[in-house]
Amino acid sequence: MTVPAAGGVLPIDKPEGPTSHDVVAHARRALKTRKIGHTGTLDPFAKGLLLVCVGPATRLSPFLTGLDKRYEAEALLGVETDTLDKDGEVTARHEGAEDLADAEVVAAIASLTGTLSQVPPMYSAKKIRGEAAHRRVRRGETVELSPVSVVVREFQLLEREGPRLRLEVACSSGTYIRALARDLGRALGVGAHLTALRRTEVGAFTVTEAVSLDQLDAAEGLPWIRPADALLRAGMPHVPMPESARSLLAQGRTVDCGERDEEGMVAGVCDGELMAIGEMA
Repeated sequence: MTVPAAGGVLPIDKPEGPTSHDVVAHARRALKTRKIGHTGTLDPFAKGLLLVCVGPATRLSPFLTGLDKRYEAEALLGVETDTLDKDGEVTARHEGAEDLADAEVVAAIASLTGTLSQVPPMYSAKKIRGEAAHRRVRRGETVELSPVSVVVREFQLLEREGPRLRLEVACSSGTYIRALARDLGRALGVGAHLTALRRTEVGAFTVTEAVSLDQLDAAEGLPWIRPADALLRAGMPHVPMPESARSLLAQGRTVDCGERDEEGMVAGVCDGELMAIGEMA
């Protein structure tokens, strides 16, 4: 396979098991290119949509990383683990999970929507003095992470079977669904951990348009590579630019876009093609 000269964004449907780094390495081999990187980590036990930037489009990664996400998750009430998911060691068991009324569960979920102060999991890639927290924990160090502000836009109960919950979450980038399950368990007084997680959306990208690793191996990856202007689907404001702006931008000069309402970072577009990303002055 030959990657388009301009590169692009490749949506991959990550299976359960490999790390996000493993998936990137897999795609690198399949596409026969070294210039490739993902835009938001999924834990090994999680599956679903992983956006990978290829070729020159890797420069878009910072703009895709901060997009909102949507997940489908399953949680088990009454059992806590050190990693907050099914791969961890059980640290506590609690009675009473099956006795909770559905209304209590729904109310606890409602309390965990909006802007929240969330403490990230100890077993996470959050950096402490330049090193991932999970590496320090595995060495036996005591780790304390500061809470961060996240936004949970939607959090709903899809189905319940005793202590097992099926959930859907739409949230800001940086939200840990494992931590959300932990906090739900605490709100209900019985603890909880995640047993399954699937990312279904990143911005305007959906898992239904993603390529599987098997399809990549069968040399079928190219049709799934979206052009660099897929960034526009991510909701970034864009402004029209004349063809004459191309040479100015190449020289690092500013371009007069006229009177515009947009502020901050914008995508400059010429005839539907992404020409540049810059900041409105």
